[in-house]
Amino acid sequence: MELKEYRLVWHDEFDYEGRPDPEKWNYDVGNRKWANNELQAYTDRAANVEVRDGKLLMRALKERDGEREYTSVRMTTWERQSWQYGYFEIRAKLPSGRGSWPAFWFLADDIRRGVRWPLCGEIDMMEHTVMEKNRLVYSLHSQKHNHTRHDTRQYSTGYVCPGVCEEFHVYGMEWTPEYVEYFLDGVSVCKYRKTDDTEDRTETAWPYDKPYYMILNIAVGGFMGGPVAEEDMPFVMEVDYVRVYQKEENDA
Repeated sequence: MELKEYRLVWHDEFDYEGRPDPEKWNYDVGNRKWANNELQAYTDRAANVEVRDGKLLMRALKERDGEREYTSVRMTTWERQSWQYGYFEIRAKLPSGRGSWPAFWFLADDIRRGVRWPLCGEIDMMEHTVMEKNRLVYSLHSQKHNHTRHDTRQYSTGYVCPGVCEEFHVYGMEWTPEYVEYFLDGVSVCKYRKTDDTEDRTETAWPYDKPYYMILNIAVGGFMGGPVAEEDMPFVMEVDYVRVYQKEENDA
């Protein structure tokens, strides 16, 4: 991926120790039942998230919290930073435990102002499930095109990367007014274009022309996590860096 037209506008290199930088990161927390039949409570506790030895360490634990049997972490940039278009890059090593469901993804700011999913839109930079070994999933979700519907085209692509949980990989995504393209270790994996839906160019089909905030999380179980093997816990995701690049006209 060539970055000649882009410049770095936001990043976290995790070159410090302790808690993630509070000026950059917020958290979704709670021991309620989350979406997609997930089994975890989300916390902001140090046991679930810390920065150490130059890495962000995110952990899902076998640990009761209210009615939830597991705890994990869902970090966001909500109320810290949002973006409209850019190139996003995360270098990370994914958890390998059965039942883990790590993801890097984006929700539109307007979901916090009452615009419900999927009308708000969702951009999935990367999801992984151990149920389908080494398979990464790249998706866009809109009111018209989302996984709950079977009457329209799905903007979702699976990609097999052998040994994906055994080493660090670079996950990239370029988001422009015309398309969203996904990269793995600098190689293009798939690309969705606004013009792919030849009948509908409205926000119902393409709600990706507005600000979104970033989410990093590990879900436990659920539709993509599947049955949990507690002997594989804790589920640990290591993140080396998060970087955001934009063209000058798109600087947020």
